[in-house]
Amino acid sequence: MNVIMDLCVVPMGVGVSVSEYIAACQDVLKGAGLKTELHAYGTNIEGEWDQVMAAVKECHLKVHKMGAPRITTTIKMGTRSDRSQTMADKISSVQGKL
Repeated sequence: MNVIMDLCVVPMGVGVSVSEYIAACQDVLKGAGLKTELHAYGTNIEGEWDQVMAAVKECHLKVHKMGAPRITTTIKMGTRSDRSQTMADKISSVQGKL
């Protein structure tokens, strides 16, 4: 099953700037071969359910290995059974109505 996810990983206990941890997570997602779009407060991810979930777990493992004692993650995701839909499809649909 294909999923589109909005992922926000927040390392805690590492100071104010967390960009190096987010960059490490981006490397994990790219290494997993997932389509991603980084935005100001997270990352949109598109891919097969098990592959996306495994990559989220790998993000946590990597960020913990980098020294973050705690991580809080917010996930929003959607699936469709009636048709195939990509992140680009969703954006195009809204832009077509503007």
